[in-house]
Amino acid sequence: MDLQLEGKRVLVTGASKGIGLAVVRAFLAEGATVVATARKSTPELAVTDAVFVPADLSTADGPATLVETVLARDPRLDVLVNNAGGGDERPEGMFADPFSGDDDLWSSVFALNLNAAVRTTRAALPALTQARGAVVNVSSSSARDPHTAPLPYAAAKAALNAFTRGLAEATGGAGVRINAVTPGATRTDLLVGPDGLAASMAANLGVDRSAVVAALPEQLGMVTGDLIDPSEIARAVVLLSSPAMPSAIGSNWAVHGGQLKSA
Repeated sequence: MDLQLEGKRVLVTGASKGIGLAVVRAFLAEGATVVATARKSTPELAVTDAVFVPADLSTADGPATLVETVLARDPRLDVLVNNAGGGDERPEGMFADPFSGDDDLWSSVFALNLNAAVRTTRAALPALTQARGAVVNVSSSSARDPHTAPLPYAAAKAALNAFTRGLAEATGGAGVRINAVTPGATRTDLLVGPDGLAASMAANLGVDRSAVVAALPEQLGMVTGDLIDPSEIARAVVLLSSPAMPSAIGSNWAVHGGQLKSA
């Protein structure tokens, strides 16, 4: 299948590892030109053909400065992938706290998981409108099943889903397609890394992190018996970005291995 992405210019946020890095690789494989951004690069990103532009998208002016820098190099922009996200360091006792953190933590999680996408999309929208391009926001299954992640993160991703659907209605007439991908439990540092959610759960339970990681698929109800590889999420992102999918507007594609039980 020709996804009509060869020569397209793509901006991927949160691109240094995990899903973001997989998305970068997938677009490059389709012949697209990729600008990748994160707070800092990684050796894995550096060996790709992506152009790296550092940015902290959790700040108020970070997204606009990023887009300005990217468009100054080349005013074309066909696709924006808002993948930057995560939950910064979680406080001790998060499992005993029904709010999973204080105001400062909630603000920081929303800044990265919601505000960064809103601000980056706002800054990029004129260029995307000119290109009749696409935006794909990377959400999380915890938005629909919020007990599976810290509450600030789940709530921020739920807000991202609403933003995606609402903006899709507002921009569809201008030819800009806005969609989301909702990954289930994916093998990323956010979940299984040394400082990830599995490590926090292991410390709380007094068990080894590897034991928690091994048990996660069954505990989460994944019928595949395995965590999702980031490359599979990347394929969904690339397909939603493709001009070959002109009627995909306001969609939210869940790739969750059977984790989500509601229709």
